[in-house]
Amino acid sequence: MAYNQQHQHQVSHQVAKTATAVTIGGSLMVLSGLTLAATVVGLVAATPLLVIFSPVLVPAAIVLFLITAGFLASGGFGATAVAVFYWMYKYAAGEHPVGAEQLDCVREKIAGAAAQLKGRAEQYSWKN
Repeated sequence: MAYNQQHQHQVSHQVAKTATAVTIGGSLMVLSGLTLAATVVGLVAATPLLVIFSPVLVPAAIVLFLITAGFLASGGFGATAVAVFYWMYKYAAGEHPVGAEQLDCVREKIAGAAAQLKGRAEQYSWKN
């Protein structure tokens, strides 16, 4: 008898999940259809206005885009500069910011290559 009740509980749970999924899915389908219809109606209503005002709107949109892009680029470059200066301050103060070990390694490699090059130049130079 317990098995039958457990089976009925699982079936009713599955039916409830399915009914909920169908209800939510159907509601979302109706909303997407209404959104599509409203978009089409809005586009049909706005198209004549866009055509009439396009000689003004297109250049205005281009100018607005360029101004926005300029401000965003300027802010990004400024934030990057502040971050770089902060990193350099920490490095110069003796703290070890992220990447300091890599910078030290590269500096040692360059110093070693310069010393090697100096040694070779001294070997091939003419001594007076």
